[in-house]
Amino acid sequence: MSERSTLRGSRLGAPSYEDERGVEFAERQSVGYSCTAGHRFEVTFSTEAEVPALWDCPRCGAESLRVASDRPDDAPLKPARTHWDMLLERRSVDELEALLDERLELLRSGLIPGAAHLADRSGGRKKSA
Repeated sequence: MSERSTLRGSRLGAPSYEDERGVEFAERQSVGYSCTAGHRFEVTFSTEAEVPALWDCPRCGAESLRVASDRPDDAPLKPARTHWDMLLERRSVDELEALLDERLELLRSGLIPGAAHLADRSGGRKKSA
């Protein structure tokens, strides 16, 4: 009964009731990095981890190179596919222009709700009094 009241009375940030007996920690390795500003630091990795050649410096944010390693080759980056690129994969420019004209006509006629400013042929200018 006393154990239960102890747990119930715990608060956020209280010390843990667990201990490290019987816990087997993973093997670790420290890897050194140095940045272009001359800062040197170490990062701890698991021995099973693939250690990256580049890491951001925690002091200045510059790109840091792993000590005793060569700079990796910069792989050519594939340009990002934009919405327009994906649209052109599905439709031709002529089809897109026809769809645009169709939708604009629906907006201007008022058949699509919420587009009152487009139905106004004056271009949204208010009439002066």
